[in-house]
Amino acid sequence: MKISLACDHGGLQLKNHVAEFLKEHGYIVMDFGTFTKDSCDYPDFAKQAAQAVADGKCNKGIVICTTGIGVSIVANKVKGVRCALCTNADMATRTRAHNDANMIAMGQIYVDNDTADEIVTAFLTTDFMGGRHQVRVDKIED
Repeated sequence: MKISLACDHGGLQLKNHVAEFLKEHGYIVMDFGTFTKDSCDYPDFAKQAAQAVADGKCNKGIVICTTGIGVSIVANKVKGVRCALCTNADMATRTRAHNDANMIAMGQIYVDNDTADEIVTAFLTTDFMGGRHQVRVDKIED
């Protein structure tokens, strides 16, 4: 499975951790940056990661900034992306099961490395439930 990944300077440490975690677990990572702590604009990176998911180049995506809010807003502007801000594994499980989210966002100041591992694992291993939830996802897509 190929995962798109992006961050701004405020999420660099967590993005680097997540990238290594994903690789250790056999995922292919498409990293859209940033790669330095230099101040930068999160839309430049989050949009690329979201577009890769929307275009089918990546199966799912993860975006990270200081709070996770900005990158989630950007990702959700890309048609076909459903990105949920997650601060714990239960949120990741529920957004996959109920919303068929294909991206998640995390905030480096709210999510430590161990919690990020739990969130990412839940996000990547939970299946969409379909059924009544499909009707809701269809309404989102409309």
